Amino acid sequence: MKGYTRHRAEDAAAIGTLAPWESLIADAIGNVIEFWNFKRSHGAVWALLYLRGRPLDAAAIQAELGMSKGGVSMAVRELEQWGVVRRTRSPGDSAWHYVAETDFFGMIGKVVAEREGALVDSVVRDLTRAEALAVERSVDEAELERVQRMRRLAEFVSMALRTFLKTANLDIGATKDALDAPDEGG
Repeated sequence: MKGYTRHRAEDAAAIGTLAPWESLIADAIGNVIEFWNFKRSHGAVWALLYLRGRPLDAAAIQAELGMSKGGVSMAVRELEQWGVVRRTRSPGDSAWHYVAETDFFGMIGKVVAEREGALVDSVVRDLTRAEALAVERSVDEAELERVQRMRRLAEFVSMALRTFLKTANLDIGATKDALDAPDEGG
């Protein structure tokens, strides 16, 4: 099982032109993103944009993270598709600039809806098809009942996931306060 692999700050080489503390953040976010089976570079790009708090063009991202031009292009395109980075233009500048989405809960909800929702929908389709094939082949009633129970469970999970994502009313007051408030030490 893959886990969060924290690199020690004193052992971590600086990334691109980032300060050591920024490199550690980019690495930490990259580790989490990689744990979720995305690319580490996605985490580093998002972390950089979030830390800067202003739009950056691809050349600045490339220089700051030490990534290739193609790597930056691919990363920002994929991050845009997931809705965690937005593209913008600065007045008088023809280059695209990128800015990080800052609504953590909105980002996570979108990813869960698209990724996990697609997986659950695929399972429902496969189990529905398996049930139809089992009926065609006159499978034993007890076996058919087990297939139907699996399909119904998958349909329930699909409905529950969608309901949760639409109606979840999570009390995040303390979390939101912690994210919005300046750190007062420690």
